[in-house]
Amino acid sequence: MTDLDIAPVPTGVRVPVGALLDFTAAVFLAHGVPPARAVAAAEALCHGDITGMTSHGLANLTRIYLPLLESGRADPAGEPKVAADRGAAVLLDGARSLGLWLAGEAMDLACRRAAEYGIGMVSVRGGTHFGCAGHPALRAARHGMVGVVAANCGHQRIARPPHGSAPMLGTNPLAVAAPAGDRPPFLLDMSTTAAPTGRVRAAARAGAPVPPGWLADDAGRPVTDPSRFDAGEAHLSWLGAPGPGQYKGFGLGLMVEVLAALVPGAGLGPVGGPAGGPAADDDIGYLLLAIAPGALREPGAFHRDAGALFGALLDCPPADPARPVTYPGCPEAERAADAEANGVPLAAALVAELAEVADRVGLAMPEVR
Repeated sequence: MTDLDIAPVPTGVRVPVGALLDFTAAVFLAHGVPPARAVAAAEALCHGDITGMTSHGLANLTRIYLPLLESGRADPAGEPKVAADRGAAVLLDGARSLGLWLAGEAMDLACRRAAEYGIGMVSVRGGTHFGCAGHPALRAARHGMVGVVAANCGHQRIARPPHGSAPMLGTNPLAVAAPAGDRPPFLLDMSTTAAPTGRVRAAARAGAPVPPGWLADDAGRPVTDPSRFDAGEAHLSWLGAPGPGQYKGFGLGLMVEVLAALVPGAGLGPVGGPAGGPAADDDIGYLLLAIAPGALREPGAFHRDAGALFGALLDCPPADPARPVTYPGCPEAERAADAEANGVPLAAALVAELAEVADRVGLAMPEVR
């Protein structure tokens, strides 16, 4: 992740990791999610707050996940069905189950197939929003494998093609995780737009400007007022914008659309839409890929070489001694270690939201520090 992708520690309180996970799981349980799924969903959602990607953490509990469950758009007990099984490749119909749980289950299946075949791919249609793409990708890294995760946004249209006047694709996140020897796992977790919508809306709620390059108006001029996004006065820019570099971000977004949605037959951003069908951001498609280097190389070789690769990067002399060289995954690991030791930092406004949820479902708020 870049510096911009890791949010500053919010002012408010700190909550022990275990207490926060237990509380979040209890909220999902109160909404009909089976116990094991509720625990998995809590881990996936709180991953955002634990690693510093707060725009994809508990801030979305009341904005995305509880409305999905309460409206029936997500089925808390939906049972994914295998639509095709070719050994190393599996197609799943997600049956509108909660994406926070489903993506992890699909990656675990991909890892089992990779252990047998050297590679495992699970392609999913009928999914719902799954939070940070990096969370299921890391599941592969913990098995000593390389994990690749991508998802489109169903029929939701957020970003415009270069020179287009109407949005056609979602933010289409992409994540890659890999072991890094004895160092923190490599974890690239990114939207293919310059920023995800969650970061823009978080800035709007905080009354803070966003950097030039995240948003543009209809004339292509930079917009730094995030409130103009939901007002319809600004749209998300692709990675590399402005200029010819935007085709890289757009191309990556379209690549995700192909791999995550076109392959399994999920909802396509530019094609079709609600009009009596599912909501725009339902029928999301996922790609979950696990690669097992240990099935291809001599024992221990990948672990050794990964340690050498990422160790060499960390040893690179910094241009500014105050800013040592790092790689994607290190900031997240540092934030997670701090959260484990000192509690997860939660902004005061989010604590108030969680207190309202707790009161509504009859739960006690977790202890705070």
